[in-house]
Amino acid sequence: MAKKFNTNSNAYIIVYSIVMVVVVATVLAVAALSLQSRQYANELNEKKQSILSSLGVQDKNYDEFIRAYVVDAQGNTVEGADVFDLLKDLKGSFEAGKFPVFEAADGRVVLPVTGTGLWGPVWGYVALEKDMNTVAGIIMDHKGETPGLGAEIATPKYQSKFVGKQIFDGDRFVSVTLRKGGAKDATHEVDAISGGTKTSDGVTAMLHTSLGHYLPLLGAKRAGATDMSNAENVENNE
Repeated sequence: MAKKFNTNSNAYIIVYSIVMVVVVATVLAVAALSLQSRQYANELNEKKQSILSSLGVQDKNYDEFIRAYVVDAQGNTVEGADVFDLLKDLKGSFEAGKFPVFEAADGRVVLPVTGTGLWGPVWGYVALEKDMNTVAGIIMDHKGETPGLGAEIATPKYQSKFVGKQIFDGDRFVSVTLRKGGAKDATHEVDAISGGTKTSDGVTAMLHTSLGHYLPLLGAKRAGATDMSNAENVENNE
């Protein structure tokens, strides 16, 4: 006759607990793996939508409208780099000398930016007009800024203040500054967030540092645009 287990014994309780832990862990691992591809797809789609939103063309098909590539510190194209993999750790990508670029079919570009606010990371996408100077739009987000204060950087109302600002003063790169007490330079400054000085300073540093990585690329594109404009003027005069 088979020996019955004593379900009240310590040995039975320990074995049962171990079996349950293994079973639950296995189920959770399988669920995580099955959802991983869907989660990645959602994150990828969110990034694509943010890029389109910075350009104000949410109705466009990303894959048809955007050409993504990577440049190095000299503005040269880096072959074989996965743009969206680089976005997972943009700060690390910048430190490694790899800078993602999203170029729209209409000639505008979107540049990713990253920095630190009061309580944690802040990041976003800056869209530039074809002159590679004028801000066409900006999307920003944060991890833990204070609601009603620093968190305002993620609101469309605040982001709209950047549209039309310029990151160059002539040929000199100046970026866009968030000024406490109100913008004094209508071309290169926006009002800082009331009560969010540290976040505003973090965004100012983020824009200056991140966009500064792209100066060789922007310089080459600005020169190319000038040459094209001059050629068109000569052709029109003829």
